[in-house]
Amino acid sequence: MPLPKAELHLHIEGTLEPELAFELAARNGVALPYADTEALREAYRFEDLQSFLNLYYELMAVLRTEQDFEDLADAYLARAAAQGVRHAEIFFDPQAHLARGISMGTVVEGLWRALGRSETSHGVSTRLILCFLRDESAESALETLAAAEPYLDRITGVGLDSAEVGHPPAKFREVYEAAAALGLRRVAHAGEEGPPAYITEALDVLGVERVDHGLRCVEDPALVERLVRERIPLTLCPLSNVRLRTVDTLADHPLPAMLDAGLLCTLNSDDPAYFGGYAGDTFDAVHATLGLGEDRLRELARNSFLASFLEDDEERRARYLAEVDAYVF
Repeated sequence: MPLPKAELHLHIEGTLEPELAFELAARNGVALPYADTEALREAYRFEDLQSFLNLYYELMAVLRTEQDFEDLADAYLARAAAQGVRHAEIFFDPQAHLARGISMGTVVEGLWRALGRSETSHGVSTRLILCFLRDESAESALETLAAAEPYLDRITGVGLDSAEVGHPPAKFREVYEAAAALGLRRVAHAGEEGPPAYITEALDVLGVERVDHGLRCVEDPALVERLVRERIPLTLCPLSNVRLRTVDTLADHPLPAMLDAGLLCTLNSDDPAYFGGYAGDTFDAVHATLGLGEDRLRELARNSFLASFLEDDEERRARYLAEVDAYVF
């Protein structure tokens, strides 16, 4: 039985495995420019964030109906549960679907058909986080938040993702203020490809409670000190960092030094279908390559629940933490 853990940085569209992509393409009459699943899997080899994003958006064409989104989420939850995930806070990218003529309702209702029964089906509790695409306009983000308002009973928070460089967090000040007024939790990708200053800006301008990635904080000792002092969680994605060339190899990853510095780090899979591993695979990889021992792995698992948006269910959080503490490696 795997170590119990929460996954806090997971793009549901990034869990689209080649087999399901072809199944949905056939169901919806979408022609994919790949001969078969092997040819598509070969395409999942990227040079950088942009080349990944190009394929990521291209494959979204197969997602058309509520059933498609339900099947996508259900497949992820089954895989995650098998790897020890007990709680998942799942990102989705509505603008990428709205631009294709897919309604907010189709996306949210479809995802919720899987998430709403996830505890019964998979033993995984869930939260849903709406992400804004930072390479789209701030106006588009505001329109997207407005479109989501009828569904806020199923949406816990907002996030910010896609191409980071040249799109500083401050661009989205207004939409984050609006989200805060609606009672939504706030996270943002910052400090993956963008500079450490983007992390500071996400904290000070957007009021984020958790930083997605945040890897480049290590370049700014004063920022590291602040993140430690304020206990701001970082949702690190080591396998993603390697595939997108943010770090050269997993052995070069600063995770051990970040933990030694006292940072509240969590391990996550990001876009696991594309980056070669789900949550449990990520734990296994850092254990094998970075030599993290049982105490560090347990710390990372504890951190994932401490960083979760479970303030509405502290009893559940305590139960998950007890599972981690009782785990026998």
